[in-house]
Amino acid sequence: MRTVYVNGEYLPENEAKISIFDRGFLMADGVYEVTSVLDGKLIDFDGHAKRLERSLNELDMPHPAVLPDLLDVHRELVRLNGIEEGMIYLQITRGAPDDRDFAFPDPATTTPTVVLFTQNKPGLANNPVAQKGIKVISIEDQRWARRDIKTVQLLYPSMGKMMAKAAGADDAWMVEDGAVTEGTSNNAYIVKGNTIITRNLGNEILHGITRAAVLRFAREAQMQVEERSFTIAEAQGADEAFITSASTFVMPVVEIDGAAIGTGTPGPIAARLREIYLEESRKVAV
Repeated sequence: MRTVYVNGEYLPENEAKISIFDRGFLMADGVYEVTSVLDGKLIDFDGHAKRLERSLNELDMPHPAVLPDLLDVHRELVRLNGIEEGMIYLQITRGAPDDRDFAFPDPATTTPTVVLFTQNKPGLANNPVAQKGIKVISIEDQRWARRDIKTVQLLYPSMGKMMAKAAGADDAWMVEDGAVTEGTSNNAYIVKGNTIITRNLGNEILHGITRAAVLRFAREAQMQVEERSFTIAEAQGADEAFITSASTFVMPVVEIDGAAIGTGTPGPIAARLREIYLEESRKVAV
């Protein structure tokens, strides 16, 4: 049984409780982060912590008192649960007022809710799926306009995952005004020649922490990076495609809407970027 963290307490998971009036439950009024653990250490923790603060600020959500101590909390959960490879999920909501109301509660009387739990995933770094790649379908992007804020509003991405599953694919790339925004839980890329192409940052996509690191490593390796929109047709004609996220690192995409990408097998650039990301991230893990 896992030990989880709820509002300052480390508890067995079956004893963890929050109020039925919590705004994360009633309004999806919350933000979250997911940090990978490799070799018992946290990957890209500083990036996740900074994005968390940005999400809180963008939603005018009070910063919980525990915020400066989150690294210690993460490390303690890794220790208590014996995680060598896996994930830590963190969620902060606006808290639980006395009753349901559309208006934000008074922060002087309603403190944020803070929840963390671990997921043990042995073999995360050596995921065999990376050797064969994944298949994606395209769907219309019907999410709200502020996708740059990492909120818990995940119903449509969940529906997208189910659409992909029903179509015999692994994930979905969302399309808006004819251009790919991102995957259901990841950033999307194509490769043409030696150039990596990915959507430029804006309110339309999540500012991925893994994305930032991978693009930095790509430039250091003398690969060309072009941040711009691209279409599904352009992706289908690319040499390679891949996704990045905290849980998949760099994952090759070998098929989009039934069309094979390149040779239909993982390409060398995606494979090299995955190798570089894992090697360099482990060096600075905390």
